Amino acid sequence: MSKIEQNREKKKQAILSAAKSIFLSEGYTSASMDVIASQAKLTKQTLYRYFPSKIELFQETMQKIGESYDDRYSQHLAIESNRDALTSFATEFMKFHLSQDHIATQRLLIAEAAQSPEIVQSFMSIGPDDTDSALKTFFVERLSIKHPESKIELWLGMLLAPRFGALLGSPNLTEQQIEQHAIEATDLLISGIQ
Repeated sequence: MSKIEQNREKKKQAILSAAKSIFLSEGYTSASMDVIASQAKLTKQTLYRYFPSKIELFQETMQKIGESYDDRYSQHLAIESNRDALTSFATEFMKFHLSQDHIATQRLLIAEAAQSPEIVQSFMSIGPDDTDSALKTFFVERLSIKHPESKIELWLGMLLAPRFGALLGSPNLTEQQIEQHAIEATDLLISGIQ
């Protein structure tokens, strides 16, 4: 990577870092492109060269928050034991969905959905399609379930149950509690399909 490309990438990362901080603390509607540019230590003109609109900046910011987890989910599905593969997937899935960034993002979406429905649409458009596909393939090929959609949805619902408390300000689960919840939800799933 050339020096110019490195400099561009450094500026882009500074913008995304500033945007994440501002969006998650102030909300989408209140977030100012001026403040984001200032926090990134760039001019507003430079910010707009990288991101022509606030919604594009929001979408890429949300994508960046999730991208470190997208690949990690699917990697667990390669584990030989079905139970271990699903439990590892479930634990990673829960850790992401109970992370501070994700909880702050969910609160932002809930608070601003009525005023700015485009942010919800934008957020939903960046979902991990590869993960959904990998999970469906796992259920079909390794668990021999021809139409696994409802079973996947129910299992993921069990995994996401603790998020409701976190959204309301309850203390987050410890890592050990997350792992135990993932084990119990996965064992319930497996016993239901055997």
